[in-house]
Amino acid sequence: MKLHFRKYGEGFPLFILHGLFGTADNWNTLAKNYAEHFCTYVIDQRNHGQSPHSDVWNYEAMTEDLVELMNDEGLSSINVMGHSMGGKTAMFMACMHPKRVNKLVVSDIAPRYYPVHHTEIIDALRSVHLPSIHSRKEAEAILEKHIHDFAIRQFLLKNLYWKDDRLAWRFNLEVISRDIEEVGKKLPEEYRYEGPTLFIRGSKSGYITPADEPSIKKHFPQSSIITIEDTGHWIHAEKPAEYLSETLKFLKSK
Repeated sequence: MKLHFRKYGEGFPLFILHGLFGTADNWNTLAKNYAEHFCTYVIDQRNHGQSPHSDVWNYEAMTEDLVELMNDEGLSSINVMGHSMGGKTAMFMACMHPKRVNKLVVSDIAPRYYPVHHTEIIDALRSVHLPSIHSRKEAEAILEKHIHDFAIRQFLLKNLYWKDDRLAWRFNLEVISRDIEEVGKKLPEEYRYEGPTLFIRGSKSGYITPADEPSIKKHFPQSSIITIEDTGHWIHAEKPAEYLSETLKFLKSK
């Protein structure tokens, strides 16, 4: 699949992968900072953003999409960074194609299985009957009945756009709803990546717990784990300066 992406700067390539319901645009500001040091690609994963929709949606397919992009761009090796679902894709990429990954950064997700916990959001999105909606304000009013967190509503509404004189979601809601179990899929037991790896967790998140550390070390023996204080799951959005500093320190180290 030919993924949509934006490319900034020059140097060794860095791929950045968003999380569930996100887009490459969520990372544009940070990407311009990374572009001072790397040729930085912010990528829409399949069924998200401006990348094509597909009936096939799993980490293996998303990994092969990245390999195809690397081949199209003539890249033999990359650094790859991913948040949440994007972090899982990055893990699969590093384990399935270890020779093509130089360094790995995983933001607030562990290799383990996660039970489905996006049901409320999916139900809220399904309650927005787009054919009868004529403005973003109407969509927001419906979402507000189900999702009380303003930041989450705004995050989702960034995916709303005009297509042929009607509103549509950029993500493939039908396939995501059907295959939502795929997001929580764990890394296969035999998967292992020997390269330098950084896991970053938010102190208020709970996505990476002390109980996850043995599994992280098993799959990624050259990994380190750091915690950014006073942050939840969206570390890069809540503490962008700290996130940038820690990741650049790792990516630029010998």
